[in-house]
Amino acid sequence: MTAVPPLIEIEGVEKSYAGLRPLRIKRLVVEADDRIAVAGFDAAAAEVFINLITGAAVPDEGDVIVAGRNTRDIATDTEWLASLDRFGIVTERAVLLESMSAAANLALPLTLAIDPMPPEVTSHVRAIAAEVGLTGDRLSATASSLSTEERLRLHLARALAVNPAVLLLEHPTARLAAGEPQAIGSTLQQVAAARKLAWVALTEDDGFARAAGGRRLRLKPATGELVEEGGFWRRFALGQK
Repeated sequence: MTAVPPLIEIEGVEKSYAGLRPLRIKRLVVEADDRIAVAGFDAAAAEVFINLITGAAVPDEGDVIVAGRNTRDIATDTEWLASLDRFGIVTERAVLLESMSAAANLALPLTLAIDPMPPEVTSHVRAIAAEVGLTGDRLSATASSLSTEERLRLHLARALAVNPAVLLLEHPTARLAAGEPQAIGSTLQQVAAARKLAWVALTEDDGFARAAGGRRLRLKPATGELVEEGGFWRRFALGQK
């Protein structure tokens, strides 16, 4: 029986950006059932990381392999778009159409027919919104009127609309108020379990990471090593059992 390749495999990667020290990642493997929160990325490095995984950029050194294929080997726009379909990306850099409803924004990855919206699309939109806790009159509210937490839930819903194999989350809770990151983490945990999704979140928010579950890693920028957080010695140092 042929082994299924990892969803993502990063090996010996370096990528220069913005005149800063290169982003280095020694090794990262993401399997189909992995849920990983990674600390140690600033905003610029997080954007580079997402671009490397999705094939929007290629590394200066090393390899990024997605579902068994090196991103360097993607030769056409059609091939790149096919590879991109594996990913649901949650980032503030994604544009919301502020004057349109949350429902219409959520429908855009599914169809351009949003006024009026076909019944089957409406049903699908409501189901995805319910998964992320965006329900009731908030779906009919304009994007500009949503709270910061609701906007994040809308971004998450849009990422799920493409039925990805893996979610990539780019500092998702950076702008949330106290208590909200844990709620988002719990939602992510529930969605990933229900859909059997892998995810990689770049985050400095320990409360969110704990609520979301999964492994917690920290990047050492100088070497590119990813080290486990929350292990035995960390618990011992904090006096926990």
